[in-house]
Amino acid sequence: MRRFGKENRGADFYRQALCCAQSLWLQGVPAQALLQLNRAFGSDLPAGEPVLQSHPLPYAAMAWIMQNREEDRFIGNPRRHFQHYATRMNEPRKELRTWRAWGCWAFACRIFPDFPADEKQIAGEGIVEPSADEIFRNLSQLGLPGEAALWGSIYEQTGSVR
Repeated sequence: MRRFGKENRGADFYRQALCCAQSLWLQGVPAQALLQLNRAFGSDLPAGEPVLQSHPLPYAAMAWIMQNREEDRFIGNPRRHFQHYATRMNEPRKELRTWRAWGCWAFACRIFPDFPADEKQIAGEGIVEPSADEIFRNLSQLGLPGEAALWGSIYEQTGSVR
């Protein structure tokens, strides 16, 4: 991934991040796989980018990894991870990437309902956790065509499985 640098975050970067995520999943490190999917979400892909036809934005993969990891495999606390990721996002494309992180946070909240939020950060920084409707609206406004619908369909499929 280093070969792409900080500026080259197009289709090749996206494809490579997905490949790395799959490889890490197969190696039994789901937390690292989730981090690679975060990187894929950071790609700079225009509407109609051909790679998205064969490799849609990885909302389904993100939820699938959280739902299917083995109990003895470290995953950390995805709810807390995505809360921190969304509230500490940097440029480029900060606003879109923030809402994508909140979208993944919403999956984590449903898949791991017993995993706690970072209540200290919420209280100290006055963070308001967004509703699913707010996430959908922002992905509709900021995301790629069809992104909000894709996120919404995966969100509806998630729920407490543990």
